[in-house]
Amino acid sequence: METLPRPELFYFHGVGMTKYFTENWENTQNFKARPDDILIATYPKAGTTWVSYILDLLHFGQTHPERLKSVPLHDRVPFLEIYIPNWLSGTDQADHLPTSPRLIKTHLPVQFVPKSFWEQNCKVVYVARNAKDNAVSYFHFGRMNNAQPEPGDWNTFLQNFMDGKMVFGPWYDHVNNWWKKKQTYSNIHYMFYEDLIEDPGKEIDRLCSFVGCSPSAGEKKKVLEGTSFDKMKENKMTNYTTVPVMDHAVSPFMRKGKVGDWKTHFTVAQSEHFNEDYKQKMKDSTLQFHTEVQKSLDNRSYRF
Repeated sequence: METLPRPELFYFHGVGMTKYFTENWENTQNFKARPDDILIATYPKAGTTWVSYILDLLHFGQTHPERLKSVPLHDRVPFLEIYIPNWLSGTDQADHLPTSPRLIKTHLPVQFVPKSFWEQNCKVVYVARNAKDNAVSYFHFGRMNNAQPEPGDWNTFLQNFMDGKMVFGPWYDHVNNWWKKKQTYSNIHYMFYEDLIEDPGKEIDRLCSFVGCSPSAGEKKKVLEGTSFDKMKENKMTNYTTVPVMDHAVSPFMRKGKVGDWKTHFTVAQSEHFNEDYKQKMKDSTLQFHTEVQKSLDNRSYRF
């Protein structure tokens, strides 16, 4: 396809969006969820692909092994709200998924999720990542993805992140409003990227309990190994090298997958300023994030 023009950020019902997420809005809002659908919700660059692949392997690794090598993950787990004319419609992809349960991903703030997901009492897996690492990852994603607005330099991007001038809105609103939804909607499993890094086996066990999977020890080992960062980065079905709008020469989609990479980007002054701003924005929140994790030799090969 031709080079995609960089979209402009604009405010849509009070939330920063681009045309690639609003031009199919009616179909998105009227999407018909099924009771066994599993919605994977995240702020951009918070572990979406990782958790999508974990769930895909848990559900279909044994029953549809041929799809693992022939169908890219972004087709197996469609992006609900994406719409690029003459190329891609997330709602159409989801409607035509041949597998059940349907695994569907979204970056929508909780107030934008189609009502049918709540009406059908669908299971929702939400993944949150600490703000500093999330900002760094989102910055590099913006550099390489032509479907994103031009990110500018790091200093400009960081200020925009703090100001909430981002596609899908402020990180602070996103993680907090999904957290609040969990208090009234029992079918949300709220996960933390840092916990997955620290102990992927434990977090996969908790995820299995939530979605009702009972893998054997051998199957779980395959999931752990297959979803390691290095394996996914090498895998053309998971590393997004088949997506034409992304320029991996600028920055790979799967870049480092670490906790604490923010330390290589934030200056001392930026970190102090960010911390003060963060305290104000999160003062009424009960959410707790870690910006670094304990090193574990046992888990190192599974980090993402």
